[in-house]
Amino acid sequence: MSNNDSGTDDPLKIAVIGLTHTHVHWIFESEKRRDDFEIVAIVEPNADLAKRYSDQHGFNISEVYASMDLLPESKPIEAFAAFGSIYEHLQVVEFAAPRGIHVMVEKPLAVSMEHASKMHALAEEHNIHLLTNYETTWYPTNHRLKELLKEGVIGEVRKVVVHDGHKGPKKLGINSEFLDWLLDPKLNGGGAITDFGCYGVNLMTWLLDGEKPRSVTAVTQQLQPENNPKVDDEATIILAYEKSQAVIQASWNWPIGRKDMDVYGLLGSVSALNRNDLRVRIAKGYDDFSENNHRLKTRSAPLDDPFSYFAAVVRGKIIPEPYDLSSLENNMIVMEILDAAIRSSKTGQTIWLTP
Repeated sequence: MSNNDSGTDDPLKIAVIGLTHTHVHWIFESEKRRDDFEIVAIVEPNADLAKRYSDQHGFNISEVYASMDLLPESKPIEAFAAFGSIYEHLQVVEFAAPRGIHVMVEKPLAVSMEHASKMHALAEEHNIHLLTNYETTWYPTNHRLKELLKEGVIGEVRKVVVHDGHKGPKKLGINSEFLDWLLDPKLNGGGAITDFGCYGVNLMTWLLDGEKPRSVTAVTQQLQPENNPKVDDEATIILAYEKSQAVIQASWNWPIGRKDMDVYGLLGSVSALNRNDLRVRIAKGYDDFSENNHRLKTRSAPLDDPFSYFAAVVRGKIIPEPYDLSSLENNMIVMEILDAAIRSSKTGQTIWLTP
């Protein structure tokens, strides 16, 4: 297992580590349409789950191994895509990094700052890429929004409001293998505050080019104790920056799933309403405004897909900008803010961050 064997035009050879995170369907569906990466092995101890997904996606069950330790040394693996619990991300990096294997995990990066710091140190020591995948990273609306901010269309940013969530994992009928760890505070790091709070924190860190908030204040509630007995399902995180404020609303109580963001500047607002719909409003007088709505096309490859992007980064075809959405720099700040948010929610106190 090595990341140094293949040429720059060869497909990236990826092992899928874990099948319990249902975002794993994404990589199997992507592989059918892409030629820049190839799934060469799968690690999953739950044989029944592996068989179900083998039947669904058509991968060969002989390529499934019960643990990372059982992966053959002769198998050409350059990268891991982790789809187990968030708690298991550290174990994946501990195995991969010394072997020179690059890693992409599903959001958030880790369950805690302690885990994140260990992962960061391993990635630095062994010179591997360690990326974090968010669905919203691939939304053309978010990228166009940032371009408009740089162009000064709405002036200097003052307030950002981010909404992420759905009606709740149990109400969505999520399978038991996913639900078992998603509702466990040890394995997931929290409830809605981590599952959906991380999106807004990631986006803010990117929009502000790595600027940290001065303070973090969070309130959590458990509005569905019958469905989420061990974790919060409602969270509001307030980030106070030097010249702006962000309100991140993370919820498992919205009747309609949403991943949207409103950015307000001195001259107007830009709203990423979903993946493809963008709205720009420019103020005119007290409560009047001009409005333009845009329907955006999918971004060009490899910027439209996490695994194609992963392959391009490993191959050196893309050099990530500092604090890019997937970057380790960004997601270490995300973990610092989430850690502060969880502490704030538990103590009822605002947490002040060191610059």
